[in-house]
Amino acid sequence: MEMTLGSRSLKIMIIIALGCVPLQRVNAQASPTAIQRLHISTFAGATGTYTGLASGRNLGITAGVDIGFRSFLSLQPYIELRGTYAIDKGEVDSQKNVISGLKLAKAYGRFHPYGDVLFGRGQINYRNGFPDPRQEFAYFQSFSNVLSLGGGVDISLSDHFQLKADGQFQRYSSPVTESGHQYLKPVTLGIVYRFTSTRLLTKK
Repeated sequence: MEMTLGSRSLKIMIIIALGCVPLQRVNAQASPTAIQRLHISTFAGATGTYTGLASGRNLGITAGVDIGFRSFLSLQPYIELRGTYAIDKGEVDSQKNVISGLKLAKAYGRFHPYGDVLFGRGQINYRNGFPDPRQEFAYFQSFSNVLSLGGGVDISLSDHFQLKADGQFQRYSSPVTESGHQYLKPVTLGIVYRFTSTRLLTKK
């Protein structure tokens, strides 16, 4: 059964982003034994992708949500969910995906460099059809698990806004390459909005 990652995936991302509006402090009936802050932010930006197939490239939009937890060893851990959708699909192929995973960041004043490991599902559309290595079939689309390794830096402009520069190295399964994989290099420039921290209260 084919998986559709177009409008449905973008709707899911929007719903999640809206659901991350910070909650007001909840007054617990019992005294809390611990207080932990959740650091919630959303981001969006323009993504240029080198597709790893016949010098293909395209331009898309990436949006996502980060949920950060208590720091340890000066590192801030996050759970990240992001999706990318190609707007200018290029001359060869274009991709869309929804991926999530772990992000680790460290603050140096206004600069917040990070690395991430993400995994999810993706779809490749071949603009005019692309033959397999044996020249037996032409594929117009394929579906794949996606492994994404990358990092970047967020630069604080104010208490709520940051600039984002992000690069990823992604592996897709592909029926049109000799190796059976495509290796993509998406680069994103965008903006981050940080919500006020949300406190989690743990009861006795």
